[in-house]
Amino acid sequence: MLLLFIRERLAWLGFFIFILAILNILFALDIGLEDISTLYVNISLLISFTLFFVWRYIVEVGKLKDFLGNMENYLDEIHKSRLALLPFQEVYFRKMGAIFYEKKVELNQAKVQLQEYSDELLAWVHEVKAPLTAINLMLEHVEDLELRRKLENEWLRLHLLVDQQLHQTRLHSIEKDNYLTEVELKPIIYKEIRAMQAWCIEKGIGFDVDNLTETVLTDSKWLAFIVRQILSNAIKYSPADSEIIIWTEADATEAILLHIKDTGIGIASEDLPRIFQKSYTGIIGRESTQSTGMGLYLAYNVAQKLGIRIHVQSKIGEGSLFTLRFPLQNEYAKLTGR
Repeated sequence: MLLLFIRERLAWLGFFIFILAILNILFALDIGLEDISTLYVNISLLISFTLFFVWRYIVEVGKLKDFLGNMENYLDEIHKSRLALLPFQEVYFRKMGAIFYEKKVELNQAKVQLQEYSDELLAWVHEVKAPLTAINLMLEHVEDLELRRKLENEWLRLHLLVDQQLHQTRLHSIEKDNYLTEVELKPIIYKEIRAMQAWCIEKGIGFDVDNLTETVLTDSKWLAFIVRQILSNAIKYSPADSEIIIWTEADATEAILLHIKDTGIGIASEDLPRIFQKSYTGIIGRESTQSTGMGLYLAYNVAQKLGIRIHVQSKIGEGSLFTLRFPLQNEYAKLTGR
């Protein structure tokens, strides 16, 4: 801060050195000033200027720190013309206050519009879910089994897209919409597998589920969404007549690990660091019109907010292994601040 203040006041220093040089030249040339001690005058001026410089540094830096610490209050006072300033400061700060106030109004308007858009989108999603439910009930009356399976498969894809949009809209307010409780993994996994039964039957994909007796502390609804995104990706990129393996174990810290392994096309090594980025589809995703790049992005962000870590291992042609690590009780305490 001191160096910055000195750089800002180089004009002062230059002017002082100039005046000091002029006085010393006059003392040297004017015979009438021979009796005056040049050293005394120089020391007196240097001490006086130094004291003045230090005083201005303390005053101005103190005001600056106070202003930065209470910037919003100061700008409001400036905008309302209730803050006493020097004429030059008044012009400078009033202009800055007007700009800040204008941007603040624009920001508030943008927040209101964004909230209105979010509310409208949520309302639309809920409206769409009603006819989707009705269509699902109608599918039970289709007698042609082959046609029914195809229709159920397409209905499931549409349902997953709507569900993904619903959770994406709610993501920013997940802190208000989660409830941490003891959750059994087995019912959640089985429910998500049953929901994708039509898709799995069409591709001939089976599941090998083992050792799902563990209970974790998390939000059941958001955990189901994470599992849903990972399973849908596994099914989408797995070859026909393949198998998805799901199991759990405890790591060295006794934290529960949930593994979901497929034998699909895998993920390229250059894509692995970016698969959780928004709208990133990767090399494989560019070859498929079904890939949106949103599923893993949403799953990762939800997991981050719940304290769940997602780790991925994958090789091209060998499939992928997604691992969910659920935090311990003390880690949840840090997460929730309890």
